[in-house]
Amino acid sequence: MRKAYLLCGRLCSGKTTYARDLIRGEHGVLLSVDEIMLALYGTDAGEAHDVLTARLQAYLFEKAAEILDCGNSVVLDWGFWTRRSREEARQFFKARRYPTEMIYLDPPEEMRERWIAARNAAIAAGTEAAYPVDEGLADKMEALFEEPDASEVDRWVH
Repeated sequence: MRKAYLLCGRLCSGKTTYARDLIRGEHGVLLSVDEIMLALYGTDAGEAHDVLTARLQAYLFEKAAEILDCGNSVVLDWGFWTRRSREEARQFFKARRYPTEMIYLDPPEEMRERWIAARNAAIAAGTEAAYPVDEGLADKMEALFEEPDASEVDRWVH
């Protein structure tokens, strides 16, 4: 059954890896804000990054609806960091009568720290296209993140 999967989780919590596995099992389409932002702007979006990201998310919601209309599932991989973003996503798909599943990836902090180090090393080696995570970015993203409560989550992945 076609469905919109919404991946929620902190920075480097395994969302993209999980999304790639999920689309194979669901024969779905992965929509990733980071993937498109990096392809278009590299790491050089600067002060416009947040505005461009918001525009891209709005565009990808519409693309997700088109994909669902064609009978395929879709995986939205962009964190859903705030309660408001999670509720807006659910309402968008509910208004179009598409089921959603909010998946919260919540690995232990030590694991996330190892993944951040591995990601940064892969970026430095040129084997991965991703945003490097420094202390400033980690602090900014952590300050934005609102932990979901049980009523918001359909599947909790530890």
